[in-house]
Amino acid sequence: MAPVSDRTSPSPVNPPQYHLVQKGDTLYSIAWRYGVDYKELSVRNGISKGYVIYPGQKIYLDTRNLNVTSKSPSVKKPSPATSQTSVAKTPPRTVTKPSAAQATYAHFTWQWPARGRIIRNYSPKSGLNKGIDIEGRLGEPVLSAAPGTVVYSGDGLRGYGKLLIIKHNETFLSAYAHNHQLLVKEGESVKGNQKIAEIGSSGTDTTKLHFEIRREGKPVDPLLYLPKR
Repeated sequence: MAPVSDRTSPSPVNPPQYHLVQKGDTLYSIAWRYGVDYKELSVRNGISKGYVIYPGQKIYLDTRNLNVTSKSPSVKKPSPATSQTSVAKTPPRTVTKPSAAQATYAHFTWQWPARGRIIRNYSPKSGLNKGIDIEGRLGEPVLSAAPGTVVYSGDGLRGYGKLLIIKHNETFLSAYAHNHQLLVKEGESVKGNQKIAEIGSSGTDTTKLHFEIRREGKPVDPLLYLPKR
């Protein structure tokens, strides 16, 4: 048998005009699939704040020239002295590299989601790795990188295997892919450093955790946010 290749987060060169909602989809998972901001997607499709969608619904994907007014207030500068557990208000769109060892964004601090070494770095230009891959053994714990709410728990996104997506605030989402077992459900609140899954090899041929952070729908290098180790 041919080996299973890991084509995490594939992005079509010419994305389709719309996505037809399938059972298990959420607005967040659709936005993640196509690399767009879920807030812009909701405005484009007239979806209210609860973000309820239904199978067979067409979600139009072109969010250019939208006037999304729910932009966020300014974020506090990174400070290693302030580490709280409440979910943050929305930071601004501009990404700046944290100067502190631990990057604190308005009331939450990023933490490592697994203990292993990095075996693949962020490389967005290749289109094949929009996060980092962390080495692990089958069944080792996957930890939430910050407090938030689970907005996707399933295996419906090709290339991610068993996947969790956590919303931390109106700007930041994180994802945990290729899990062996998912331990939290959609709508569940989680704390930072909480065990949410177990490392596996679903959707790939290597036992590892694939971890991503997205800001306003766009992938960013997790190493700019995670504490140095």
